[in-house]
Amino acid sequence: MTETSETTDSILAPIIAHYGGDPGNLLQILRDAQEALDWLSPETQGAVARRLDIPVTRVAAVVRFYTHLYDTPRGKYRVLFSHNITDRMAGSPALMAHMLKRLKLKRGVVSDDGLVSVGKTSCTGMCDQGPALLVNNRAITRLTPRRIDEICDLIRARAPLANWPAHYFRVEDNIERADMLLGSAYAPGEALRAAIACGPTGMMAEMRKSNLRGRGGAGFTTAVKWEACRDAKGDERYIVCNADEGEPGTFKDRVLMQSFSERVFEGMAIAGYVTGARKGFVYLRGEYSYLRAPLEAKLSEMRRNRLLGMSICGVPGFDFDIVIHMGAGAYVCGEETALIESLEGKPGLPRIRPPFPVICGYNNQPTVVNNVETLCKVTEVAIHGGLAYAGTGTRQSAGTKIISVSGDVERPGLYEYPFGVRVSQVLDDAGAYDAVAVQISGAAGQCLTPQEFGRRIAFEDVPTSGSFMVFGNTRDLFEAALNYSHFFEHESCGFCTPCRVGTALVARIMEKIHSGHGARYEFNELTRLHQLISTSSHCGLGATATNALQDIMTKFPTVFDRRLIKRDFEPGFDLDAALARAREVSNRDDANAHLAEGVDA
Repeated sequence: MTETSETTDSILAPIIAHYGGDPGNLLQILRDAQEALDWLSPETQGAVARRLDIPVTRVAAVVRFYTHLYDTPRGKYRVLFSHNITDRMAGSPALMAHMLKRLKLKRGVVSDDGLVSVGKTSCTGMCDQGPALLVNNRAITRLTPRRIDEICDLIRARAPLANWPAHYFRVEDNIERADMLLGSAYAPGEALRAAIACGPTGMMAEMRKSNLRGRGGAGFTTAVKWEACRDAKGDERYIVCNADEGEPGTFKDRVLMQSFSERVFEGMAIAGYVTGARKGFVYLRGEYSYLRAPLEAKLSEMRRNRLLGMSICGVPGFDFDIVIHMGAGAYVCGEETALIESLEGKPGLPRIRPPFPVICGYNNQPTVVNNVETLCKVTEVAIHGGLAYAGTGTRQSAGTKIISVSGDVERPGLYEYPFGVRVSQVLDDAGAYDAVAVQISGAAGQCLTPQEFGRRIAFEDVPTSGSFMVFGNTRDLFEAALNYSHFFEHESCGFCTPCRVGTALVARIMEKIHSGHGARYEFNELTRLHQLISTSSHCGLGATATNALQDIMTKFPTVFDRRLIKRDFEPGFDLDAALARAREVSNRDDANAHLAEGVDA
């Protein structure tokens, strides 16, 4: 081996040993290797493949799939500005332009000295305290021009992140309204002991009485999911906490993991107690890597207090423990089967269903996948009982709902209400006094007009995964729709043609309209693509990718009408402009190097 390969191998050896040499931990191994080596070179990928005894093509496929894994150098400092619409509304584009100017860089290009690159990422989950950016996956919030200048100085000085001012990395909870979950005192182990007092069968009965439905957006009844897993054939069962909170505008799970993690973990342990599972996973989105150390510390504390591990609370046979797995920038991994694929160390491509995870999930064993908020709610059911829990909310939507509010509001943050609260009350409480639209449930959700603000948050009326992005009367909703189209084009996993090609076509059409070349043809084409993508995509990402766009087109047609300025169709591809790179390479810009005026493809 060369000296370089020996160095790489010496770095990889303890990382791979830490994960037991298990190829199922490939994503975790690659994350740690990149942390040590800055990027994942072909040499590094080959070394990982050899040590795990797997094809190098498998390693390369994982590296290519995840946005935050790099197979080309990105610099010692990898700066990513949040491209989410609420961060853009708060001034993120201007701040990124300011940093690029200060560092004399072009977006996405590494500095000549290999020190730094600056780019964009979809959403950091910091919408209530943006604009935000990531530096080597560490979030910095509440950006200002002055803070950008300070960051540039620290980068030029090559200061380690550990020496940067601690207040840069402060992430606040911003709980503005608390109810059953956010506002109640909690004694560690209280929920576990209540569940043990009921017994597995009795606790399952309480879950049925509670009518607790999943808080991830789909609203599937939790007890039904648990029963299916419990009764399925398999050698092992698993509980997975889906903390891959990638939906733009949503940050409630971040707060729950940051300040209510014992409830999440106890909810997982109760799920294991009822279903017979002995192992759980928390799949934590890569943007929340700052949470990993405190979460590991909390798990260790719970093990010491016999709230996790062997014989929980002194009950023989009640064995359950939890492992944290980190994501690496893939929105699609919020879909439960894609998440399971990622847990197994693969690209997060959604599986064909059926079979569903409760029958055939992680390692082909019965697996429950629950949202962070859902698992917190399990502790409420255990402590108060199913009937008491069902007494709050509405008939079809029991309990309370946590809503992440951001955008044009005076008080962004978390708001918890009993189900059935009107949209208008949430807006009033948050100080959204001039709202002209509210995007519910992120870019994949629905957009409401002021005439709909009297509707209620409930599965039977306006279901939500938990976010309000509010647009005031100075905002251009076309810009929001354009942002959503770029988001879904970027986040499509590429597995199926309707989503892979359809989202790209939508984004190109939106850009064409934005540049002033749109006609009624483009408007009609967007409607046709919406129908195609939503009905024929493989998974929920594609099925919902154009929901918000279609809502804005239907409910706010004027934002499109004023841009559809062409009477007739115009070609959307400028062949002469596309040849600009060839002219640059050949050092030609004479008349013969250009196409005749007006020639398009």
